[in-house]
Amino acid sequence: MTDSTSSRDGRPCPDALLALAQREERGRLKIHLGAAPGVGKTFAMLTNARRLAADGVDVVVGLAETHGRAETAALIEDLEVLARRPVVHRGRTLMEFDIDAALARRPALLIVDELAHTNAPGSRHPKRFQDVEELLDAGIDVWTALNIQHLESLSDVVGRITGVTIRETVPDRMLERADEVVLVDLTPDELIERLKEGKVYVAENAARAIDNFFRPSNLTALRELALRRTAARVDDQMLQYLRQNAIEGPWPTAERLLVCVGADEHSDAVVRVAARLAKALNATWTALHVDRPDRAATDEASIRRLDATMHLAERLGAERVRVIGTDLVTEILRWARRENVSQIVIGRSVRPPWWRRAWRRGLSEELVAQAADISVQVVTGASDRPRKATPPRGPDPRRLAVGLGVALAAVALSVGVGIGLTHVVDLPNVSMVFLSAVVLCALRFGRASAVAAAVLSFLAYNFFFIEPLYSFTVAKPHELFALVVFLFVAATVGSLAGRAHEQAVAALARARSTRALYEYSRKISGVSALEPLMWAAVTQVAGAIQGSAVALLATGGDLHLIGAFPPDVEMGVTEWGAARWAFQRGEVAGRRSPTLPNAELQFRPLVTASGTVGVIGYAASDPDHGLSEDDERFLASLADQTAIAAERIQLGDRATAAAASAESERLRSALLSSISHDLRTPLASILGSVTSLADFGDRLDEATRKDLLKAIEEETRRLSQFVVNLLDMTRLEAGNLELTVDWVDLADVARAAVARAARLYPGRTLVLAGGDRPLVLEGNATLLEQVLFNLIDNAMKFSDPPGVTRLRLAPRDGTAVIEVEDDGIGIPPDQLERVFDKFHRVAAGDGRAAGTGLGLSICRGVVTAMGGTITAASPIADGRGTRITVELPLPAAGPGPEIEETAS
Repeated sequence: MTDSTSSRDGRPCPDALLALAQREERGRLKIHLGAAPGVGKTFAMLTNARRLAADGVDVVVGLAETHGRAETAALIEDLEVLARRPVVHRGRTLMEFDIDAALARRPALLIVDELAHTNAPGSRHPKRFQDVEELLDAGIDVWTALNIQHLESLSDVVGRITGVTIRETVPDRMLERADEVVLVDLTPDELIERLKEGKVYVAENAARAIDNFFRPSNLTALRELALRRTAARVDDQMLQYLRQNAIEGPWPTAERLLVCVGADEHSDAVVRVAARLAKALNATWTALHVDRPDRAATDEASIRRLDATMHLAERLGAERVRVIGTDLVTEILRWARRENVSQIVIGRSVRPPWWRRAWRRGLSEELVAQAADISVQVVTGASDRPRKATPPRGPDPRRLAVGLGVALAAVALSVGVGIGLTHVVDLPNVSMVFLSAVVLCALRFGRASAVAAAVLSFLAYNFFFIEPLYSFTVAKPHELFALVVFLFVAATVGSLAGRAHEQAVAALARARSTRALYEYSRKISGVSALEPLMWAAVTQVAGAIQGSAVALLATGGDLHLIGAFPPDVEMGVTEWGAARWAFQRGEVAGRRSPTLPNAELQFRPLVTASGTVGVIGYAASDPDHGLSEDDERFLASLADQTAIAAERIQLGDRATAAAASAESERLRSALLSSISHDLRTPLASILGSVTSLADFGDRLDEATRKDLLKAIEEETRRLSQFVVNLLDMTRLEAGNLELTVDWVDLADVARAAVARAARLYPGRTLVLAGGDRPLVLEGNATLLEQVLFNLIDNAMKFSDPPGVTRLRLAPRDGTAVIEVEDDGIGIPPDQLERVFDKFHRVAAGDGRAAGTGLGLSICRGVVTAMGGTITAASPIADGRGTRITVELPLPAAGPGPEIEETAS
């Protein structure tokens, strides 16, 4: 449901003017829209571009795809064409649109074909439409082409029609942002003929396309989608023009229906007639209700009927709109003209009594009389028969009695004041004293008290102040006239003041409800779980009606109680039946409703755009009295806000689960990719060596056999290291890595890791500093050795053979510091932290980083489990080199002074 805000007094719509001003600051976008490939979008775009270039316009072709069509290629020959930017991806060189060159050239008009294209990895934007948006924001006019199947909102529809999954899509906002949309149309027969002639695809591809995507039925459906979407866009542009220029419609372009909805019992029939008419005309339609602040609302049944009718209209496809105004006809026609409505549907009004027809016409008759430029259809039938009007809800008897008593007291006080004043000063007329009493009663107790005070003042004024005194007889005619005028003025003023008072009370109540809803919405905006949300909802409802409330949510296809206030609220069989009815049918059920009225609670469905998520039930403290109109409206609004919040939380949970699933899938894919590549290499080497020994062992010399056996041993060790890393990472992720702590000499551990690395990298220079003196701490020797070996292994991989790798050990400020340095290629500054992530490899794909990308991640996990820290720094000298620093806590009675560095 929306509120209507319109431009009045012939002024343009401010929002439309603001949108126009914003569009003037950017480039203009022209989209050539087609139903399918081959209809001639690029050909038409380049033909028009050549004509503009001939007229002196600075036209540049940023990118145009000819697909081997000679006619299209010939159109580019005389135009300036930007060179494409080469992008290397998976060993292939792709030629992409160069947005930087386009921004530097900055032509008046730029041609950028194929708006839905996905750019190659490494481009500034992943999609070409984002390139176009940047060009438009830079003030460059852009012409582009788009097929209807690539529009995001229609991709699933096209997929169902053609059976082809559309992977490249463009957001609908691009079509809405376009300043001009040109439909390039071709009949299905003509397009198929072009395919057969080889003007769209090569011969073998054309035959396959005709059998699949380019079937006549598919092309007809796509053509209809393109025509309808273009017509809708042009219609939106026409509405914008109307609002920008303060032109009131209707313009006879597209059919738009407006159905007027009231609180009477036959409005649902009028809505159904409007729905059938809109379907027959294939037109959009709106259900409009005008709230009158100057007239008190009717009974609760009417309020429920109005809500039910508006919900019915929404289910049938209408847009719900409520506006506020005192003149129904004026408000209806103003809204209709602003929205370019072509037809108004309204039920026939109840004819007023014969004695009122001379000066008052029914709503439908008045609307027909004033809507000279809009067709009005009056729905007749059941609404024409005379019906007994539902009596409005009467005032509170207690408040009425108090008001009458106050009116009597105020008039008595006025008599006393008037008599006292006549003895003090010579007053020719004391009627103003009585008029003051009438106004005071009206402002405090409403119209009933004001009318009573006016009548009593009329009698008292006559009896005490009109001669002959103390008699209701009037001696002079002008006194009688003055008395009658006084009665009229007093009654009128009292009625107006009373109405103002009642409207002020109603406005205050609405303000309180709005404030309460605002506070509630702010309270639930930060709630991220369903249980606290439902607890907030039931406490708010129970406090508003001074009763009890329950909340039930749908889980696994059935309702489950998730919140109740007070907590001892009981749900019987009848209550559960009413709750399930409200959930399944989307209607109010339970107490004081047509469905299961014997239930102790009334249930309202929590309806969202994606369906009903649950129900909320409530019961007032006094079950014999229904809720007021304001309470009903407040509860309806609160239910809507609760439903939206519940849907938001559920969508958030699904998004979190989807993100976790996607992350898990990404890690699984990365792991499988790493294993398939990194484990295949040592296995292939082992297999080759074993096969050589088996087939040619007796013909190989001793040195060759030793080399093959050594290769088998090295690759087996390498394969074993990969498996150990994977197992360690799995244990770390699951929290099952057993950390047996004992006293460990870090120097012994370092020497063992260095020896292990020396066997794996013979001939490489590895220097250990600080390993000649003990450095004792609490830890796990096996895991510490694995950490040091992983750090050394990583340094060796990323440095060239002449380089030197250094391992330093030293105590510092109560910690044992381990530093591993190399003079290799280094780590980019933006990846110093990411190198500790699982499967992350700085130089992936260059042949240097052989491994699963788990070594440093395992190091961080082990070091953190031991209470230490690990960091990376790069570059460390002359723009090269990397230093990995590990700090582990030393015991309180740690080793002595810092050890001198010695090389070994």
